[in-house]
Amino acid sequence: MITKKHILLLAVLSAGTLYLLFANISNQYLWQDEAETALVSRTILTDGLPKGYDGKNYFSQMEGKDYGLGYVWRHHNWLPFYILAGFYKLFGISTFTSRLPFLLFGFGTVLLTYFLTASLFSNIRTAFIAFVMLSLSVSFLLLARQCRYYSLVMFFTLLSLYIYILFLERKKYTGTMLFFSSLFLFHSQNLYFIIFLVSILLHCFLFHRDRIKSLVIVMSASIAADIPWFIWLSTSLNNPYPGYFGYVTLERFLVTFCVFLKQINKYVFPVWIFLVFILISIIKKISVKKNLSEHRLLVGRVTLLFIFILNNLLFVSIIPIFNFRYICASIPLLLILTACILEAFINVHILLGIGAAVIFVISSQFTDYIYEITHDFDGPVEGIVLYLNENGKDTDTVIMTYEDLPVKFYTKMKVFGGLSGENLEPAKKADWIILRKYTNSIFEKDVLDYVHKNIDLKKYEIIEINYPDTPWQNRENPAYHLFFTRKNEDRVKIYKRIPDCNSTQK
Repeated sequence: MITKKHILLLAVLSAGTLYLLFANISNQYLWQDEAETALVSRTILTDGLPKGYDGKNYFSQMEGKDYGLGYVWRHHNWLPFYILAGFYKLFGISTFTSRLPFLLFGFGTVLLTYFLTASLFSNIRTAFIAFVMLSLSVSFLLLARQCRYYSLVMFFTLLSLYIYILFLERKKYTGTMLFFSSLFLFHSQNLYFIIFLVSILLHCFLFHRDRIKSLVIVMSASIAADIPWFIWLSTSLNNPYPGYFGYVTLERFLVTFCVFLKQINKYVFPVWIFLVFILISIIKKISVKKNLSEHRLLVGRVTLLFIFILNNLLFVSIIPIFNFRYICASIPLLLILTACILEAFINVHILLGIGAAVIFVISSQFTDYIYEITHDFDGPVEGIVLYLNENGKDTDTVIMTYEDLPVKFYTKMKVFGGLSGENLEPAKKADWIILRKYTNSIFEKDVLDYVHKNIDLKKYEIIEINYPDTPWQNRENPAYHLFFTRKNEDRVKIYKRIPDCNSTQK
């Protein structure tokens, strides 16, 4: 039972979580993927629909395959765009506003982790441990601070699982609530709706067959509501990455699956904590009732977490391109399992539990994260945007190989990007050329070749700005994320058209 002391403790911990989420959030400029969400959302304010073109710039990262007729966006579900557009309408367009709704859903995810854990295991202490562990999880914090759908997926996954548990307990109106929560999950990112659907149907069949008929009715209604959107979104899946996608093979699947496991072990749920738990269980013979094996209900609920996590890994491993963000929905669940293990350690001795938690946090990237949110960070996008806005005009034309989308967000210039697939002929007389040091996709090479074959770079002045030319402004993947400014990296080079050459050609 939650007491006033619990509420007070929850409030104190929430303040710390909000600080970790919001601190220094505007310091770093949006990177390519974030800017895509921001730009597409911005078109809703003028057109009422999310689009990949605003009349001046294209926002595609797939050579136009991510939007359909009338440039209407079809590569992602629309809920994140409309939520962000609403925030733009209320608070104005800025870096802070771009990330604000996703931060709030991130905080909501932490709160839901507490309530879901308490509902699953009827243990307030375990719920508090899960709350704290997720708040201190760098992989979670990095994802939640992105202007992207990740925090919505985590929030609606946990909300749907929480309502599902209440549904199994035959609480009133939970069928209706489950319908709407799963609907919101679909419109956050449809893949996770499928993962959730398969997980709860399998779990219900194994442990609660008396509720399977009712569950099938509810989820059938949700599927029926989602089918038109699924058909619409599936039209964008026609080989958007030439050369990357082929037939799914067992070898490719296993390689991707193993990569995900390694990343989970390194950044989310270290294997050592589970091995220590098994070892102590054998030596100390921890009460099985307290550890989930003699109590059928608790076993079933732990199994629900494992089923979802496994399904998440299986589904995303079919995609041959590894992205850490694909497991976002499983991160809170893995931290709930971590909390259960730490609770078992505490039952043996409180120092064992505290020691394991401290080692868990110290061995993560938490100290680097604290440095990041308390210090300034300089990235390539920031340098490019500041220089162009200070030295260029709104009527200028820019051609660049990568991270064109943030430049389109922060400036009013016409920008030809390396991933847009648009006709580059008008860019032959570009006022600015930016050739990034690193090539992150096959599309950028085409633009690079076009520049060297069709534009005389001798007619441009090379300006080196004091910003590192790293592959990205910054990324959400903990393996690539920069927690401090890269000092030893080459500087960004900007090519400025020499005025005489410009006037002569015109």
